[in-house]
Amino acid sequence: MLSLLKIKNLALVDELTWQLGSGLVGITGETGAGKSVIVGALKLILGERADKNLIRTGETSCTIEAVFDISSHNIINDTLEEAGLDRCESDQLIIKRVIGQSNNKQFVNNSPATLAVLKKLGTEIVDLHGPHDHQSLLSTDRQLSMLDAFAKNNKLHTAYLEIWSEWQEKSIRLDDLKNSERATAQELDILKFQVTEIESAELKPDDEEHIEQQFKRVSNSSKLIELSSCIAGNLEHTINESLGEILRAAQELKLLDPSIADKLGGLEQAALELQDLEQEMNSYSCDLEIDPEEEQTLSTRINTFETLKRKYGTTLEDVIIHGQDARARLEEIENRDGMLDGLELEVKNLYKDVITAGKKLTTSRTKAAPKLAKDITSHLKDLGFKLAAFDLRLIPHPVAKPTSHGLENIEFQFGPNPGEPLKPLRQIASSGEISRVMLAVKSSLADQDATPLMVFDEIDANVGGEIARAVGDKMATLGAQHQVISITHFPQVAAVAGQHFVVEKNVDAGRTTSSLHEVTGKDRIHELVRMLGGGDGKEAIAMAKELLKGNSSK
Repeated sequence: MLSLLKIKNLALVDELTWQLGSGLVGITGETGAGKSVIVGALKLILGERADKNLIRTGETSCTIEAVFDISSHNIINDTLEEAGLDRCESDQLIIKRVIGQSNNKQFVNNSPATLAVLKKLGTEIVDLHGPHDHQSLLSTDRQLSMLDAFAKNNKLHTAYLEIWSEWQEKSIRLDDLKNSERATAQELDILKFQVTEIESAELKPDDEEHIEQQFKRVSNSSKLIELSSCIAGNLEHTINESLGEILRAAQELKLLDPSIADKLGGLEQAALELQDLEQEMNSYSCDLEIDPEEEQTLSTRINTFETLKRKYGTTLEDVIIHGQDARARLEEIENRDGMLDGLELEVKNLYKDVITAGKKLTTSRTKAAPKLAKDITSHLKDLGFKLAAFDLRLIPHPVAKPTSHGLENIEFQFGPNPGEPLKPLRQIASSGEISRVMLAVKSSLADQDATPLMVFDEIDANVGGEIARAVGDKMATLGAQHQVISITHFPQVAAVAGQHFVVEKNVDAGRTTSSLHEVTGKDRIHELVRMLGGGDGKEAIAMAKELLKGNSSK
């Protein structure tokens, strides 16, 4: 859930720190007070693109920071790992946006992140709905996912998707092979030449470096013999002529002054090392040979490398890969008819498996659809649609056209008025109706919906007072399983919230600012009275208290 939201220099907000709890959280305030800033800040946290015009006038940047409690939402850590970010060390996920005049930055747990990561996290943490924000509900793919969630079809759909993906992959390969033109004799000759040329070279990726080192050694053998012999000769002269005299002088020096012994301790070791070095240089020079034939062989090998790289790639590894591709293409051409027969049989058998798995999914969906429709209809009645009808229509795909979602599509259909035909949800014009339908669907899927935070931005617009109370009750029920934030103009909704916050607009020293504070006790009653439009009269106060009856958090 969202436990903390900090906003600084965003629109009318100078600085705001909002701590909130679980359950249903209500936000109210007069029109224009700045309630939309809260939703705007959340959208920025969820990866929405930012406009520098959002920065408060006179400031160079604005900052939004959100802290989420993810103790029971481990999928977040999987998403972080996929994005190359560290897993949460505690049960908190911290997302921060900094919007500047020239550039924007975003962070997840203090590590830089992309907007794509924020959007991915957002889909798993927050489900945000406004009066015109129902694309997820109107999407037939999303509707099918809702039915599958209700029917607990996760294993069935996963099994189907695995088979379908393999069938798709093999079908594409088969089409490519069928549609490809038969190779010409010239193409066959070219491929055979390339395969022979590359494979006969018997290449290995590290050959080039090894051969070049050998060539450098062989081609410089005369100079190497000269230099190593020079070193060995000078060492022999030094050891025979000078080193013995140095060692004798050192021995006499130690006899006369024993305190110097430590300083001369390394002299004998140095003498031994010089003798070893002389022997090694002699051995090295003796092992070297001037071999023009080997030099020519290595030179030819290097020229072969260069020739192949000019034709097939910048490195030997590129040349090897080109040879492998040419070999695969050659075999494909030579075995085309056999491959076609094999792929056709494989695709045919996979299609049968797709249909079998798809029918299992269809059977489960067919059983669950009327149950979900009945449940949604029940919630719709609570929300004022006493005689409304709701149906889930499964529409089979054409034969041989299975999709990743299965063998059928779906259409949520709604009929608010008796005697009128049911219509797809996308054809419903009234935002008030679609908002309540969305709330009914969310209520039906409360147990299956894994999204921990739901935000409802004035979805109770265009409904009456009695219906507003039903909307509030539904949100409060959802609040038992999710954290729910409701921005509302209706006292009936605000009264059932576990926490009630008010957004206010103030003018200080000629600057306008928006602030947010929690109201309880008399302050909450006063806010409900304002929303009721009853002034400070006793009747309005009594009505506000009546609305709060049964709410233990009041």
